[in-house]
Amino acid sequence: MTERKVLLIDDELDFLEAMSERMRNRGLNVATAASAKEAIQIAQRETYDVLVLDLNMPEMDGLEALKILKGNNPDIHVIILTGYATVENGIRAVLSGAEEILEKPSSMDVLIRKIEKLVTKKMIQI
Repeated sequence: MTERKVLLIDDELDFLEAMSERMRNRGLNVATAASAKEAIQIAQRETYDVLVLDLNMPEMDGLEALKILKGNNPDIHVIILTGYATVENGIRAVLSGAEEILEKPSSMDVLIRKIEKLVTKKMIQI
């Protein structure tokens, strides 16, 4: 697997640190953001293959951030990673541009496969 650029966005700092370390150990180039606002700023400066976005965050929730992020870059691939998975949230996320939704805690193998699937999709679209 070639190095993939991923932006991991979650307000739970312990989770963010542990998850990003595990992702780096799997060969991913991971940047992190501890808020939706920070993620929007980072995504305006850098390009990423995939965003992994938490749904429930203070100040700005993941769905609002998703709309802004997709508005700024319609081609970005987004995986929602949430502890609050519901059918309603899933539908809203997909309608807002998310391509995958995973419930926390998610298997690292499943997450890596989803990232690879989206990167492959991106390469085919180019």
